[in-house]
Amino acid sequence: MWDYSEKVKEFFKNPRNVGEIENPDAVGEVGSIICGDALRLTLRIDKKTEKIIDAKFKTFGCASAIASSSALTEIIKGMTIEAASKVTNQDIADYLGGLPEEKMHCSVMGMEALEAAIANYRGAPAKKEMIGQEKIICKCFSVTDQKIIRAIKENNLKTVDEVTHYTKAGGGCGKCKPEIEKLLNEFWEKEETKIIQHKEVPRKKKLTNLERISLIKETMEREIRPQLKADGGDVELIDVDRNKVYVKFLGVCLGCPSAGVTLKELVEAKLREFIDSDIMVEEVKE
Repeated sequence: MWDYSEKVKEFFKNPRNVGEIENPDAVGEVGSIICGDALRLTLRIDKKTEKIIDAKFKTFGCASAIASSSALTEIIKGMTIEAASKVTNQDIADYLGGLPEEKMHCSVMGMEALEAAIANYRGAPAKKEMIGQEKIICKCFSVTDQKIIRAIKENNLKTVDEVTHYTKAGGGCGKCKPEIEKLLNEFWEKEETKIIQHKEVPRKKKLTNLERISLIKETMEREIRPQLKADGGDVELIDVDRNKVYVKFLGVCLGCPSAGVTLKELVEAKLREFIDSDIMVEEVKE
């Protein structure tokens, strides 16, 4: 039996916002009943403020799918379209107090339905990051290489099992697992090449403060935040004063007993490795 949080159980037994908005301003549909999971999200949007004033869902799927869909509607109600466009699958999982790793694909389905609804409202196709050719990798669940690579990138996935948990690819007959392994290897080889190239860039002149801030942001996005987000945490850059960097922990990292270790051994260590060995990082607590 899955180890569900109390909030997942609550949102499954008593889901919020079930149904469909009549004449909605936006509709997002993802998944397939044939594949085992499907979600239809409908939104009512204030045209002047572009705030989501109502959100409803219909889901075909397991307890996690229902809970994730319900949580999504609660998260985005009252948000502007712009703010909602930044909601991730990890935000949905965090809202529910976490999801079993094997059920993370349910939160991904919620994020994709929201993206489809926003694209529908804007009269544009859903944004897709074109990495590799669009082709079906997992025939059992109709999962494309594009979806797999996006999940790898956004959730810092390293194994085939993790890809299955987030996308369902490989969870059927298993014949596609070698192709998933190949996508993983190709993606991380390219990332490693980027890191090596970055390390090899010569520092011929002293960095300006703007250049330093830009590199700090880039390193945090590439090297630090993915690792923290994979465990339900996050970090935000607050300020930079010469060689001092001030950050604020978010999610499970906020108030964590090991936050001091994470600050020095991950955040500060990575910034020193890629930018300047004199950098010192301090946590801002509010």
